[in-house]
Amino acid sequence: MDSNSGSADITHNFPPFFRVHKDGRIERYAVFQHAPAGSDPTTGIESKDVVVSPDTGVKARIFLPKINGPDQKLPLIIHYHGGGFCLGSALDLPFKFFLTSLAAQANAVAITIDYRLAPEHHLPAAHNDSWAGLQWVASHANGQGPESWLNEHVDFGQVYLVGESAGANIASYVAIKAGVTELAGLNIVGTLLVHPYFGVKEPDRIYEFMCPTSTGFDNDPIINPAVDPNLKKLKSDRVLVCVAEKDSLRNRGVNYYETLSKCEWNGNVEFYETRGEDHCFHMFTPNSVNLGPFMKKLVDFIQAK
Repeated sequence: MDSNSGSADITHNFPPFFRVHKDGRIERYAVFQHAPAGSDPTTGIESKDVVVSPDTGVKARIFLPKINGPDQKLPLIIHYHGGGFCLGSALDLPFKFFLTSLAAQANAVAITIDYRLAPEHHLPAAHNDSWAGLQWVASHANGQGPESWLNEHVDFGQVYLVGESAGANIASYVAIKAGVTELAGLNIVGTLLVHPYFGVKEPDRIYEFMCPTSTGFDNDPIINPAVDPNLKKLKSDRVLVCVAEKDSLRNRGVNYYETLSKCEWNGNVEFYETRGEDHCFHMFTPNSVNLGPFMKKLVDFIQAK
């Protein structure tokens, strides 16, 4: 991506994400609309926001379907949002639409973990916040966590990690870390990686700027899982890798699928491609004829036994 200033006041410019002014101010090219939590009249999904980490201020939003009786326990979807690690929030409108729909169709509780954005917070801050969010969720597995919705309504034997774009990168990261550290309390039975971002082979200037400690594509396991010796420890029974035909990141998703297929990971990996669509079309083209089949694939993956 182009980092030429284009202006005497601009030191770095990375459209369509952000540019950096001489005084250190970050100006983002895209700002998504915030969506308040509450009741969705169409699906009946209730949502509320919680604080995951008082130290960092990281929040999460929980989506709860209608519960039929106090003893009903539902699968849990743990979501990490996309945005190139530098745009958006889990509390924004596109992710509320997506998770309300997914929770309703899959009849599952969903929680989306927010994280601090780069470049104000250099990577891997987003990954560290997301891991802390997973640990916070796991603290409810004994029914004694700080959030009653999770204590009372979640089956921690059926946990799914979900992410799109940079969020898919994060979902893979936390799944691997959960396998390395043997995170107790959660049984991660499925991981859904939607249009994942795993860098590009040529120098990725924006990633280098957001993660100044990175050793580069060939040696950085965060953006090149092929060099991660812990990939085979990924904590998930099944993985679904989704790509879009017109997505510039398509081949990186294919490479991830092939790498996971060939390593010594003891699980089942599936591949799903949407023809004629671009990156994260399900977030930005709600009238697409491909949206229904795509959502059905996700729901079927979650509901498969």
